[in-house]
Amino acid sequence: MTPDPTPPGGLPEAAARGYDATTPHPAASGGGTPQGRASAQEGAHQRRAPAQEGAHQGRGELREQPTTGRWSGNDSNSPFRPVPTRAPVGPERAVPRAPGGSAPAVGEGALSGEERERLVTGSHHDPHSVLGAHPEKGGVRVRALKPFAKKVTLVADGLRVDLEPEADGLFSTHLPLAAAPTYRLAVTYDSAEVTGDDPYRFLPSLGELDLHLIGEGRHEELWKALGSRVMTHGGVAGTRFAVWAPNARGVRLAADFTYWDGTSLPMRSLGSSGVWELFVPGVGAGTAYKYEITGPDGHRRMKADPMARATEVPPATASVVTESAYTWRDEEWMAHRADVPVHRAPFSVYELHLPSWRPGLGYRELADVLPAYVKDLGFTHVELMPVAGHPFSGSWGYQVTSYYAPMPRLGSADDFRFLVDALHRAGIGVIMDWVPAHFPKDDWALARFDGEPLYEPADPRRAEHPDWGTLEFDFGRTEVRNFLVANAVYWCEDFHIDGLRVDAVASMLYLDYSREGGDWVPNAYGGRENLDAVAFLQEMNATVYRRCPGVVTIAEESTAWDGVTRATHHVGHTGFGGLGFGLKWNMGWMHDSLGYLGHEPVHRRYHHDEMTFSMVYAYSENYVLPISHDEVVHGKRALVSKAPGDWWQQRATERAYLGFMWSHPGKQLLFMGQEFAQGGEWSYEKGPDWWVLDPGYEASGDHRGVQELVRDLNAVYAATPALWQRDTDPGGFEWVDGGAAEDNVFAFLRFDTAGEPLLCVSNFSPVVRHDYRLGSPAGVWAPVLNTDELRYGGSGVLLPDHVKTEPTPYQGRPHTVVLTLPPLATVWLRPDHA
Repeated sequence: MTPDPTPPGGLPEAAARGYDATTPHPAASGGGTPQGRASAQEGAHQRRAPAQEGAHQGRGELREQPTTGRWSGNDSNSPFRPVPTRAPVGPERAVPRAPGGSAPAVGEGALSGEERERLVTGSHHDPHSVLGAHPEKGGVRVRALKPFAKKVTLVADGLRVDLEPEADGLFSTHLPLAAAPTYRLAVTYDSAEVTGDDPYRFLPSLGELDLHLIGEGRHEELWKALGSRVMTHGGVAGTRFAVWAPNARGVRLAADFTYWDGTSLPMRSLGSSGVWELFVPGVGAGTAYKYEITGPDGHRRMKADPMARATEVPPATASVVTESAYTWRDEEWMAHRADVPVHRAPFSVYELHLPSWRPGLGYRELADVLPAYVKDLGFTHVELMPVAGHPFSGSWGYQVTSYYAPMPRLGSADDFRFLVDALHRAGIGVIMDWVPAHFPKDDWALARFDGEPLYEPADPRRAEHPDWGTLEFDFGRTEVRNFLVANAVYWCEDFHIDGLRVDAVASMLYLDYSREGGDWVPNAYGGRENLDAVAFLQEMNATVYRRCPGVVTIAEESTAWDGVTRATHHVGHTGFGGLGFGLKWNMGWMHDSLGYLGHEPVHRRYHHDEMTFSMVYAYSENYVLPISHDEVVHGKRALVSKAPGDWWQQRATERAYLGFMWSHPGKQLLFMGQEFAQGGEWSYEKGPDWWVLDPGYEASGDHRGVQELVRDLNAVYAATPALWQRDTDPGGFEWVDGGAAEDNVFAFLRFDTAGEPLLCVSNFSPVVRHDYRLGSPAGVWAPVLNTDELRYGGSGVLLPDHVKTEPTPYQGRPHTVVLTLPPLATVWLRPDHA
């Protein structure tokens, strides 16, 4: 447990971190100046080949800014830092002699060669059975494993006894006592003596209930059992380390305070659970660590903790001990977020990529600007692209290696809590993208974690994800399913997340997803459905909704799978219960409507159905209409640039499209930069083109006009229940004219629960349509939104403040309303009851 102040040579992790014989002792707690997050230009943002990502382990100084609880460099109670030798407290007494008047000879009670070999090579399943204090004939045997130590001394109340060297860094002594005393070990190295508690005198810190739930795959608070957790155990402060590695022959803890050599800290296997555990006294928050795992093949691998709740800043890859000191202030938000079901409430989402939204800002700096910006534009929620730890910035977060740790590039876990809290206090809900479909192959992370396929299926035909070069999770394994279900709960409970947008659901549901014949294995019934993934998604949704009232789960699912948002206990015509999601992205609407947008107006008459077909299935699921990051990258062009014509026509088309989108049944999502008609594609390296809003830029007014429209769309939307109360009720929508293909016009009514209508009309032709007749309920209409207003950058073709209907039946309705439709514009009108 206590390192030689001179680092040992030949250790792969130590060598990767640049340690050699001249390297000073690494700070195991708070020594030196704590390092904060790296700048936006640090190495994490450089593209790295997968094979290289695991090779560079990084030095300890790159780790995330430490939280509370770390002991200081001059703490005399630290078992890991060299300190000046102190005189013992109280009078010393010699150890009593064994019967016969002599102490045991060196070698008595020594380990067998086989057991010593297992211990020092990291293949021992129960090091506590041979290390620490154990009864033997005539007294107690105390044994310690202290490589590189010159001397080890047992220190108890008034007792100080030198342990005799055995071999391979083992020391032991015989105490002629009836029971083992409460003792500490003073370890002498070349230049210093370090005193601390012996990890091997403590009973397991995990209880039988935890192990039972882990074995059953039903531990819904798994993060409280596995991983590293600062705690007091047996009256001693320290950290418990626990990891699931059922195929391992042995597991050892390697950390910054051991120079990444795990020899002195072997962990014990807790029965048949597959869990390995070790309580290490004196270790506090901020300590960097990994697990040195000996697989069935005898090969040792250095692995980050799958359950780590903090990590080093990439390219460093170690896990970091952490504990939260954050005090939440969002009580009002949390108390009321479940008051109205999301499908009957306003739900307008601003999607963003945190690292690039304002490059260079961390979580706390973002909390100063993001909530105000989103609130000013009137969005009800933000959706954050993946926040969980990932080594490669170019993946945008969709190749996760640290499922329980927020990405440290922007700050600590408490810093992220601060951002969520600030958004809640501004009245903004927080959705995060969650990626349970697959994980990268980095050799320091989840892949072949204990030397065998563990988190991934053993059959490579099911393990390999052909599109992304990653590995899929083994959804049929209870412990893996538990890892993911508990992770969903963790983000919602520990970080107050209000929604999870589940990425790549279609790739989970189908065994033949992106696979050719012969490259996939049918299910037990010969079908292509992944029954294990179905069961996992149902369990995840059921657990989240039971434990986290007011949270919504959202599926990014691009196929016609039946019942994505149906309750899990309702069986559909395909024989499956619903997946249990709250909402589903409407990828069909997105694809079709953007296709229509890209046609020249003269040709749109031939593609009219691309805007109307969505209403055929609009109520088959609870939908979100997404214009997401995926639609504005990789040559797809920004939203405004998808439209044909000159700059004015492009902006007008985007404005008309947004008006149509906000009035179409379903919730809506818009990716950052599209709210002000950014012309270029999004880049994760530079973020939105904020410069186009600079008053010094000659076209800034054009962009500010679109931004002003989005602000008004959200304001009118929130104030008009007809646009959101009945999104999932067919009675909340009626076509007025869905067949005006020659005119490129779409007209429909939306209704709230009281029957109050809103008339929505979109003209996707660049011509003004005068005296345009539509069937209408009787009454007077008043325009509430017109995307062609001058302040939005339009041509200023306005409607009268009041438009009275004529008692002439038309289009199956008793009255007619006659309107002037602006070019490339959407107008909304509501009844004027004055």
